[in-house]
Amino acid sequence: MRPHPEQASHAGSTRAPAPSLAALRFAHHALTTRFEDLPAPAIHAAKIFLLDTLGVGVCGSSEPSAGPLLQAVAAWGSGSEAAIWGRHERLPAPAAALMNGFQVHCQEYDCVHEAAVLHPMATLLPAALAWAEREGGVTGLTFLAALAVGVDVAISLGLAARAGLRFFRPATAGGFGAAAAVGRLAGLDEAGLAGAFGLQYAQASGTMQPHVEGSIALPLQIGFNSRAALAACDLTHAGITGPHDVFEGPFGYLPLFEDTWDLAPIWPALGRTWRIAELSHKPYPAGRATHAGIEGVAALRAAHGFTAGEIAHITVLGPPLIQRLCGRPAIPEPSPAYARLCMGFAIAKLLQHGALDPVHYRGEALRNPETLALARRVTTVADGNPDPNALAPQSVKVELNDGTVLEWRCEEMLAHPARPLSPEQHFAKFRRCWTLAAEALGSPSS
Repeated sequence: MRPHPEQASHAGSTRAPAPSLAALRFAHHALTTRFEDLPAPAIHAAKIFLLDTLGVGVCGSSEPSAGPLLQAVAAWGSGSEAAIWGRHERLPAPAAALMNGFQVHCQEYDCVHEAAVLHPMATLLPAALAWAEREGGVTGLTFLAALAVGVDVAISLGLAARAGLRFFRPATAGGFGAAAAVGRLAGLDEAGLAGAFGLQYAQASGTMQPHVEGSIALPLQIGFNSRAALAACDLTHAGITGPHDVFEGPFGYLPLFEDTWDLAPIWPALGRTWRIAELSHKPYPAGRATHAGIEGVAALRAAHGFTAGEIAHITVLGPPLIQRLCGRPAIPEPSPAYARLCMGFAIAKLLQHGALDPVHYRGEALRNPETLALARRVTTVADGNPDPNALAPQSVKVELNDGTVLEWRCEEMLAHPARPLSPEQHFAKFRRCWTLAAEALGSPSS
């Protein structure tokens, strides 16, 4: 965690410092990995989560804030370099990356790496695809390899963190993953990509305050960092250099954004453990921390047949992060972003409809008094797990009005790599997302 010796030797010199060890290691991995180096599970996962991320981005085009945001973004410059997912409109590549990054995360439906508490594809895929559309000539194998190494960089930074979330890691660490993927596609050399990481850091943003308040600015931070990845690589091509000790320096990303961190365990796994194969689907459009509660209530109701009216109380017990992220109180007329991160709201909608769908966070569905009454019967309790980034195990207890107590527990949530979705479930989610595009699209092939 001290400055690399090469950097210390430049003290007082006007010569540009050498890139930090971490920046060079990440750059080397991102640029030297070949498609042939990827094992079959990583390739399979790259294909699955490319499609899944594209699907939820298409779905996000009809989220109520997406239209006004597009109107603003389209006014920032003209061009037709890259597509806006779910619409027929095209914009300059940086603007498309911003819009599509926002659309991927604005429904809380995108894939996640649970141990890193990070949605790496939300920032990465919009940037990489916008660059590929603008420049052309990118093969499918090249693109899949870029996705895999980009996920590795983002997740490695998340796994290096030893404290709970201080900033919005999917945007901040996710931006470095996006820069790695775009830098690879752009043909940067190792020193160039290390410098691009510095330019990414100069633009990095992502606070947890929008999460606390239920603000739509939360997914917008994804879009900002996706756009920043294109800017960082374009600036590098133009000869602009950024700070070099971007990750480990005294004011680098890890000391400032993560506070307590350790990269030492990360390096042996780099190039051997492919993080893209560790991603979890989101089977429900809600914060990942709500998913065990949703699944547990659904499983208990399927097994015992109780109705919503018979429920006296529901308790979801899990690691402190569950309570922190989704244990917020149910409130009248919540914002969509607040509701997606409220355990009680998600479970209430499940009880009302037998399923959870993106439309349950839109319009009148947010103002339903029955939803509020049910949501207020749900409590999220921390179990004392010492890991500040743990999402499991979780348990659910349903207490009925007649005194019956029903219990359920999971060690891993549904759609974790240990409990993956079936191909049929994966494609069903994609097809549903496709139907929610803002503009009519052709029928997707399965």
